[in-house]
Amino acid sequence: MTPRSSWIAAGFLALCAAAAGLWLARELDHAPPELQSGTWLPRARSVGSFSLTDDRGSAFTEQRLRGAPTLVFFGFTHCPDVCPTTLVTLAEIKRAAVMPHLRVLFVSVDPARDTPAVLGRYVHAFDPGFTGLTGSEHAIGELAGRLGVAYERVELPGGDYTMDHSAALFLLDGGGRNVAIFTAPFTAPRLIADLRHLCSEGLAKEDCAP
Repeated sequence: MTPRSSWIAAGFLALCAAAAGLWLARELDHAPPELQSGTWLPRARSVGSFSLTDDRGSAFTEQRLRGAPTLVFFGFTHCPDVCPTTLVTLAEIKRAAVMPHLRVLFVSVDPARDTPAVLGRYVHAFDPGFTGLTGSEHAIGELAGRLGVAYERVELPGGDYTMDHSAALFLLDGGGRNVAIFTAPFTAPRLIADLRHLCSEGLAKEDCAP
């Protein structure tokens, strides 16, 4: 190899090394935020169109998700433990005001018993700003399916029943897109830390602005 060809080869290797370093730096810059209680999704997912009814009897569609971040939880008012415990935790998170305009939606998987009035009394006992949603079994099932929520009716002795359901929290950004999923067991300190982390990297600044 001639001195000139050696110089060209060395230059090529240096260029490759620089390119590799630049690629690695970009990958590190775009690494997904690491969460204590859940997972930041590689791509934000649209929840699609839907039409439910809120606890005041008004229509609630995907358009009302826009403008502020939202935490969504599926449950039912006759839930003995997971639902009330989760709502207590969510009330504590709201009081922490990490995201000043954070909304909490409680979507019932038991529309036969959870009327708007029943939902209103239930969710407002935890926080007056919470919103309960109900609707037809079909509409609830469609939204649950898009978010990956499973639930089923379980018959109990004596003719009563309960509902088995997934226990997950879904964070929607100000555009109404699912950007993170949190899994049980939930604790307020860990979720607050995760939301604070997402406000510093992950979410748009307007989602966390006062």
